[in-house]
Amino acid sequence: MVTIKEIARECNVSATTVSNILNGKEHKVSEETKRRVQEAVLRLGYRPNYMAKGLRTQKTGMICIVAEDIAQFTTPEIVEGIMGCCEEYGYRIIVKNLRMYARWGGSWYNDIRAQDSVRNPAIQEITPMTADGVLYIAGHARRINCFPEDFPLPAVMIHSYAENPSVPSVLMDDERAAYELVSYLIVKGHSRIGVIGGREDNIHTQKRLLGYQRALYEHGILYNPEWIRYARWDLESAYREAESLLKTGITAVFCMADRMAGGVYRYLDEQGMRAGRDFSVVGFDNQDIAEYFVPGLTTMAQPLREMGRKAAKLLMERMEHPGTAAQRPHEEILIPCSFIERSSVCRLLLPEENK
Repeated sequence: MVTIKEIARECNVSATTVSNILNGKEHKVSEETKRRVQEAVLRLGYRPNYMAKGLRTQKTGMICIVAEDIAQFTTPEIVEGIMGCCEEYGYRIIVKNLRMYARWGGSWYNDIRAQDSVRNPAIQEITPMTADGVLYIAGHARRINCFPEDFPLPAVMIHSYAENPSVPSVLMDDERAAYELVSYLIVKGHSRIGVIGGREDNIHTQKRLLGYQRALYEHGILYNPEWIRYARWDLESAYREAESLLKTGITAVFCMADRMAGGVYRYLDEQGMRAGRDFSVVGFDNQDIAEYFVPGLTTMAQPLREMGRKAAKLLMERMEHPGTAAQRPHEEILIPCSFIERSSVCRLLLPEENK
C-alpha cells in the first residue's frame, strides 16, 4: 500500500505538506506543489487509511444512514440532501438499506416483529468504531423504538418520531401544508371540499386532516365527516372512493397523495368531466407525474432535500456537543412544504359575485 511518505519522496516535499494537501489544509502551498502531489496520488494509487486515522482522532469521519427502503420515493431526495451536507463538511457515508417495502410491500406497517427482524441487527452493527453518528430514514411517519437509551452514538430520525427522547426528529410540516392547500381552495370559492386520505391510522393522514379542519374552521365552514374518505395511498383505492364522494355534492377534493389524485382524474374522465373545468382537485407530494397530469395538478412539494440537509447538520451539532440531547428532549423540527400551483382548480363565483 502506498503511503504518504512515499508520495512526499516522489514530490520532494515533506509528509506534512502531503497530509495538508490531502486534508484540504493547503492554504500555504503553491499551486504547482499541490498539482504535483495530486498527480502523484493518482499515478501511484494512494488510498487513505481511514481506520488508522480513526484510531488517532477517535473519530471515523463516517455517518451511517439507515433507510427503511432506499427505493421509497421520498428516500432518494432525503439521501441527496444528507450527502450534499456531508460532502461540504468532509464526512463520508455508509448506507444500510432495510428493504422493508421490497420484502413485504405494505404488509409490514403494523408488523413490529418483521420490522425488528431486519432493523435491530442493522442498528446493533453500528458502533463508535464504524461511525460517528446515525441518521434513520423512515418510510412513513410513526413512532419507532429502534435506538435504546444507552445507544452509544448521536442519532437523528427523519420522517418519523423516536421513542428515545434523546433522538430528535426532522419532519415535513404536514398540518401547515394541508391548511395552505385547503385555504387556497376556499379562496377560489369552494366551501364543499372533500378529502381522500391515506390509511386512517397514519400520522401523515392525521396531521393533514387537522390542517384541513383548521382551514375550514378559520373560514367559518362546518366540518362534514361525510366528505372524508380513506384509501391506501394508491390510485385504485382513490378511484373507488371518488364515485361515492362526488355524490355528496362536493365541488373540490383534497387528495393526500398525487397518486390518489390520479384515481380521481380517471373517474372524472369516465364521467366526461375535467379537473380544473368541472371539478377541482389538489394533491400532495409533487411527484413527477403531477406535472404531466392533464391538466397539471396543483399540489404541495415535500421538502425532502431540506429535511436531509437539516437532519445532517443537526446530527453534526449533536456529535460536536453531546450534551445537546439532554437539553432538548423530544426535539421536533418541522420543515415547511412548497405550494405548487398548476391548473387543476377552477374558481367558483362567490355569492356576492352572482348578484
